[in-house]
Amino acid sequence: MRILGEQLQGRDGHSAGLALLEKLCGAPLPEIRRTALGKPYLADSPLHFSISHTKNHAFCVVSHVPVGIDAEELDRDINLGLAEKLLSPSEFLQFQQAEDPRLALLKFWVLKEAAGKCAGEGLQLWPNRTDFSLTDPRIQEIDGCLVAVIEER
Repeated sequence: MRILGEQLQGRDGHSAGLALLEKLCGAPLPEIRRTALGKPYLADSPLHFSISHTKNHAFCVVSHVPVGIDAEELDRDINLGLAEKLLSPSEFLQFQQAEDPRLALLKFWVLKEAAGKCAGEGLQLWPNRTDFSLTDPRIQEIDGCLVAVIEER
């Protein structure tokens, strides 16, 4: 697995993400197609990828197995009222006990988004059916962002 990230510097997140993908895979890129549920993939390539962008950064991960990445700026405003709808009972308990509930919800959010991207299903099917931990080692802090990367096992 290889990850790259960089600041947008005036570019849109989509363009910056594709530029990172080219750096990781080499240019020219194979054709990018989408599954029936909308997950992008590289045609005729054994590599899997995922891209995420925030208001200031883009991140891309490439792997030999299905993978998902999500990133959020650490200073992002987030509605704490979403916790009851998005979190499973065990996650909600961790959220309630967290020293910083806003940071806790951001951590769960990036894990859920990365898992949804990895599965190719997005969040609409199962946001509160996960059992993540706030100490999950798949979350890292990169350049002022929380970044979660989840690979299919």
